[in-house]
Amino acid sequence: MLSPIAQAVLDAFLCSPGEEPMPGWDYGRDLAAALRAAADQVVPVPIDAKTPEEHWALLGVKNKLLAIADELKGAYD
Repeated sequence: MLSPIAQAVLDAFLCSPGEEPMPGWDYGRDLAAALRAAADQVVPVPIDAKTPEEHWALLGVKNKLLAIADELKGAYD
């Protein structure tokens, strides 16, 4: 069972316009990869922060995205 946030990401993907979802496809793995790539783009290493507070805030955002990615990938393992 996914957390409400991870479920919302999966639901948004499955309800997006376009082709119908393919039965048996591992969407969690693919969504996890997309979220990891987004996290690396939003908060690249090294983190370009002006203050320690900003550094930790950005790292927190990245860690939240990576946690959702881990959850989505783990849901289908």
